[in-house]
Amino acid sequence: MKITVVGAGFYGSTTVQRIAEANYADELVMVDILEGKPQGLALDMMQSRSIEDFDTRIIGTNSYEETTGSDICVITAGLPRKPGMSRMDLLEVNAKIVSEVTQSLSTASPNAILVVVSNPLDEMTALAAKVSGFAPEKVMGQAGMLDTARFKHNVAEVTGARPQDIVALTLGSHGETMVPVPSQVTVNGKPLADVMNAEEIEAAVQRTRDGGAEIVEFLKTGSAYYAPSAAAAKMVHAIATDAKAEMPVCAFVSGQYGISDVYLGVPAIIGAGGVEKVVELDLASDEREALVAAADAVRAKQADINQFI
Repeated sequence: MKITVVGAGFYGSTTVQRIAEANYADELVMVDILEGKPQGLALDMMQSRSIEDFDTRIIGTNSYEETTGSDICVITAGLPRKPGMSRMDLLEVNAKIVSEVTQSLSTASPNAILVVVSNPLDEMTALAAKVSGFAPEKVMGQAGMLDTARFKHNVAEVTGARPQDIVALTLGSHGETMVPVPSQVTVNGKPLADVMNAEEIEAAVQRTRDGGAEIVEFLKTGSAYYAPSAAAAKMVHAIATDAKAEMPVCAFVSGQYGISDVYLGVPAIIGAGGVEKVVELDLASDEREALVAAADAVRAKQADINQFI
């Protein structure tokens, strides 16, 4: 199993570390345009193998030649947000970066599955699909896993429950039209409405939507990477091990929920084939309406990416 991660920033390098230490990949390539950075980080991680007890070989490079024949490619390249910026503010600059990266990856590894994490997430996932020409099921974005983890954390902070004992879900876009789904949430097996009042639920939903911005405001420079890299690594693991795991991802929707022809956050079965099935849940009417509204908003923005191809 050969995996490539593009980007040696905090997000990319932490994703590499998580995948390497999980010890299921034979070779892990980290690519970055900065000379010396991926090489140095890779060497540092390689020297930890005897301590962390993993065998995965990590290669740092500035060349896509080293990525040839990758089974899975993760795209983290792009500029992070700064305080006051929305994810959409990154559209033009990151579209050019992701377009170039995708072209290089798809040429070197035509049979790979792409996992996109660059922002604005939904638009960059659609862009990668168009540029690569890959089948829709072989291109997905990481958003729902992260947003759901944030939703679980926010509920846990109010209820005192362990996040691991909370079942939650977020759909829609990775942004303002994100759709946290309270009707699908349980806390130790109990419906969310039994353990939190309406005001608390709404506050948790809004804090989930603002989760990335909240961290950016604290950091001032850069954005979140510990939880995002954990989410990306979980998706990569599901693909690499053919786990057939159900998880929320940014996937191409073709009729499910009455929505078509758009990359959108939905629950899906993830395995060796990529997005093997989009799962349709019985949503509350207001949640379904919000998901359709999110699809309309994202579709309009995704149309803007055509100028970068």
